[in-house]
Amino acid sequence: MARQTKIVLLGATSMSFGLSMLRDIFSSKELHGSALTLVGRNRVTLSKMAGLARLLNDKTGSGLVIEQTTDRRAALDGAEFVVNATAIDRNRLWKLDFDIPRKYGIRHTLGENGGPGGLFFTLRTLPLVFDFVQEMHELCPNALFINFSNPESRIILALGKYSSVRALGLCHGIFMGQGDVARILGLPYEQVDVRGAGINHFQCLLDIRDRTTGEDLYPLLRIREKNYDPSFAPLTRALFRAFGYWMTCSDSHLGEYLPYGWEGGEEGYDFAADERGRQEFAAALDDVLAGGPIQPGWLTPSGERGAALIDGIVHNKKRVLESGIVPNRGVIPNLPASAAVEVPIMADAAGIHPISFGSLPDGIAKLLLPAVNVQELAVEAAMRGSKELALQALLIDPVVNSASAAAKLLDELWEINRPYIRPCI
Repeated sequence: MARQTKIVLLGATSMSFGLSMLRDIFSSKELHGSALTLVGRNRVTLSKMAGLARLLNDKTGSGLVIEQTTDRRAALDGAEFVVNATAIDRNRLWKLDFDIPRKYGIRHTLGENGGPGGLFFTLRTLPLVFDFVQEMHELCPNALFINFSNPESRIILALGKYSSVRALGLCHGIFMGQGDVARILGLPYEQVDVRGAGINHFQCLLDIRDRTTGEDLYPLLRIREKNYDPSFAPLTRALFRAFGYWMTCSDSHLGEYLPYGWEGGEEGYDFAADERGRQEFAAALDDVLAGGPIQPGWLTPSGERGAALIDGIVHNKKRVLESGIVPNRGVIPNLPASAAVEVPIMADAAGIHPISFGSLPDGIAKLLLPAVNVQELAVEAAMRGSKELALQALLIDPVVNSASAAAKLLDELWEINRPYIRPCI
């Protein structure tokens, strides 16, 4: 019989992860009968997501106890798993994070996990995250904090250094890398098996094999990549040719960490498409709640690994997940112990167990190290609410090409983000 557990979803109104987490929970027979509490600030949207949860609960016969609340403390009391999918005024502030550095001549890609944008995501996000974990210390000290929000590496790095709450970051970047190499190889996605390690959005695929035969597919990838459409992933492929390994998880993501990342494209995030997607989902949700048919995909797993992780821990299944973001502490010996790294993990009743493949190839480790250094200094700036450390974080960032531009964009973005920046220690 499935053991019941209490799962709290912070940011349940998120259009990015709210639906995905619901799909996965209700697709998991092992989580039947558990308690799910949805937490959000917008009462109207929260009620709609809770309505969808109850509808999916009925359709799947999952027997979950569904609750909704805007009172985070009430939700956290007694929780075993706290899933974070929150963001502060996500698209408006993110667009400023991207546009303002460009105004001062900074050439960058997404502006979310690296470069000036990554710094300001960190500065405004960590105080909110530490509000969560402070309440967890009091109300559910043994709960696992499962993070989906960016900047993933910096959140997990900060929690590993400044909190005793157990925490893990989850991201689907490894699957994006798998999809890219399968595309070049001309093989079905499911036939390609990959093994990666590194940092979030910058993993090295140490192994690429045929899932059925075990054949090493790297030799074939090197042959087929040479003549593949040159417009596809040019930055990733330049690194592949130089270092000999495929890096995850797209030009725009890994480009955030590199001074030449803009060569893979500097158009930024597609905010217009994101808004259209949100509007389309809101319309579909209204239709379903009004009695319309449920979209077929809403009753199937999303491909994220949150529910599988919870199931592995609750039922002691020793479940191996392809990747998780964890404090390094020697998992990758040639990256700093304090770094947040992304590696495969095993989850069971004893918790999260990172899987080490040993040291990264020397060139790959040195490629990643500047980004790790920036992340560590950005975290210190956020934890102390320090503009001085924020400037230092900009000046060591490979993406920042001008000290005067760094000072100017810092002044402008600091004022915009001032309501959210405050010391956490």
